[in-house]
Amino acid sequence: MPRSLKKGPYINERLMKKIRNLKVGDKTVIKTWDRACMITPQMVGYTIGVHDGRQHVPVSIVENMVGHRLGEFAPTSKFVTHGGKMAKEEAKAAADKAAAERQKAQEAATTTKK
Repeated sequence: MPRSLKKGPYINERLMKKIRNLKVGDKTVIKTWDRACMITPQMVGYTIGVHDGRQHVPVSIVENMVGHRLGEFAPTSKFVTHGGKMAKEEAKAAADKAAAERQKAQEAATTTKK
């Protein structure tokens, strides 16, 4: 359910104060636990460390993110592939194929050096 229009977007004032104190082009990561905070145009160009429940995920704010929430760019869970015998076999085949390609590329690189 969206926030009431008469209230306006939720913006953390402490976070905005930290951003105002930084100089333009400063690469400092600003840590925050406030995932519900709306991204404003003043945040563009800064890097904000958004907490995902375990660590702070660095999020570089760009113009297309304005109007979204900070939490949208720091996923809270990692997808673990669906299990099963078939999935394990497919994963093993893909890993073997990648290893063979790496070895082939490595052999090609050594022959061109000689």
